[in-house]
Amino acid sequence: MSNVANALAHKVKPMISIAPQASVLEALRLMADNNVGSVVVKTEQKYYGIFTERDYSRNVILKNRHSSQTKVEEVMSSDLPSVSSTDSLDHCMALMSTHNIRYLPVMEDHVFAGIISITDVIREKVLQQKEMIGHLQNYIHG
Repeated sequence: MSNVANALAHKVKPMISIAPQASVLEALRLMADNNVGSVVVKTEQKYYGIFTERDYSRNVILKNRHSSQTKVEEVMSSDLPSVSSTDSLDHCMALMSTHNIRYLPVMEDHVFAGIISITDVIREKVLQQKEMIGHLQNYIHG
């Protein structure tokens, strides 16, 4: 059965991060330059949260804030439930569904280890299904 560690190992895009004191405009430029929908908010020593397109629309645009004057730490999501590398993808899907979120921080012994998205979970589940189909075809034809 596939878990968070497998999904992290198969990630297509590298994790992009930004400092909490950076402006929202800097974060948006970084996201656009890397064609991603979120950035991890962290320093070398500490994970603070994640800034997403959803955070931008809800916490900046709808509240009439200015992207160049608002710091990422003021509008990021910081209360996300976390998972560990040994957690199952089913557990991740349940958390994402329950909390209506698309990203989960991965923590190992209270240390940030990465981020897993709903896209990562789906990609890993599809790989798992393809593998199962291959095994079944080999069994039937072998």
